[in-house]
Amino acid sequence: GDQEMKDVVQENKPTPPTETPAVDTNSLILSDLKKNVALVEKTAVTKELRFLIRVLRRIPSNRKKLNNNVLTQILNLYFPATPEKDELLKYVASVQTNADEMEIDQPDKKAEVVKSIHIEVEVYLHLLVTIYLIDKNYHEFATVCSSSLIKKLQAYNSRTLFPLAAKCFFYYSRSFELTNRLSEIRGILLAAQRTATLRHDEEGQATILNLLLRNYLHYNLYDQAYKLVIKTTFPDAASSSQIARHLYYQGRIKAIQLEYTEAYKNLVQALRKAPQTSAKGFRLTVSKLLCIVQLLLGEIPERSYFRQAGLQSALKPYLQITKAVRVGDLNGFHNVVDRFAEHFKKDKTYTLIQRLHHNVIKTGLRKINLSYSRIYMSDVCTKLHLDSVDDAEYIVSKAIRDGVIDAIIDHSGGFIQSKETTDIYATQEPQEAFHKRISFCLNIRNDAVKVLIQNFF
Repeated sequence: GDQEMKDVVQENKPTPPTETPAVDTNSLILSDLKKNVALVEKTAVTKELRFLIRVLRRIPSNRKKLNNNVLTQILNLYFPATPEKDELLKYVASVQTNADEMEIDQPDKKAEVVKSIHIEVEVYLHLLVTIYLIDKNYHEFATVCSSSLIKKLQAYNSRTLFPLAAKCFFYYSRSFELTNRLSEIRGILLAAQRTATLRHDEEGQATILNLLLRNYLHYNLYDQAYKLVIKTTFPDAASSSQIARHLYYQGRIKAIQLEYTEAYKNLVQALRKAPQTSAKGFRLTVSKLLCIVQLLLGEIPERSYFRQAGLQSALKPYLQITKAVRVGDLNGFHNVVDRFAEHFKKDKTYTLIQRLHHNVIKTGLRKINLSYSRIYMSDVCTKLHLDSVDDAEYIVSKAIRDGVIDAIIDHSGGFIQSKETTDIYATQEPQEAFHKRISFCLNIRNDAVKVLIQNFF
């Protein structure tokens, strides 16, 4: 009986995990890439884009596993002996690898020499090399490599290249952005946008239009970005990720132009369109801008907004700003802005945050108006930390004119007399609030119906 128990215990013992050798890992990656190339070739022959789209969706997972050995092997397998092949191999060889990487089996020298290659496969492999150079921080090489890729694409007009071309332009722009040379490619992107429109390449139109908006906003050229938006039509059939980006860029433009309501709508839609489990960086960027726009609208974001999973620490400076605005503490607001100034400038929200100065004062005035039926201007000046009584009088008179507070200024006595508060339900405000909510729900319903119809046909 004891012997049987020992045997059972030995059987149930967990086996220690075995480390996968580098050779096996490389072989697996190479096998995946071969399958991808086979699908790309199938697209070239059958003209069915669904195979190519499947390959493009695998790029994020494949790019993490790429290394010199795998790329060299795949280029040797499919590329004919051309100067372009030598150039790509040279780029790959320039990347320094870890000493741990092991060589995989070299192709048989007696194997048949590759004589030709489909342009789709050529572009796909060229794109993989570009992405590899970007990931390994060889940005200068990446700009040269991507430039030759775009030049190659411009010589072809094939429907099977459209999804690939969109990806190529994205990484082309990314490589130049990382080297801070975005302005150099603006003309090429504008020409590509016109070409994509004439060819009815909807994914290309959406991608390049977003790249142009990013290009303009990178240099704070908001007027040019706005003109581009109003003079172009964003394709309805674009992917959700491109729609989310476009809505975010529109939100940024509207926020700078003081159209906070429209900016708020665009940013909320961008968050809804964005992937909920991934794209953390995008959701964080949108959340930061949305918080400031909401404050500029006179609304206070809910506490749960700053407790989003994975975004809590990054949103802490914005939580501090929200607290200062909610309380109406002008002194505390300036302290937070000074402390996190570099952080806000990096996020490109510093200009909008400076506009919150007036909102903090308005909040402080509302609290004073509710707390005191009559208060002297000198006391208002002290409570709001203003420079002089004259400044306080000017700010109060503007707040009364804008309808922020309901009060009268007694200039001879130097005080503010608050009026009796009226029942808010006797005004149009509840009706306007309901109208706003109903319009929002109707827009979501219409978008859902539109998507259902597109999927049905």
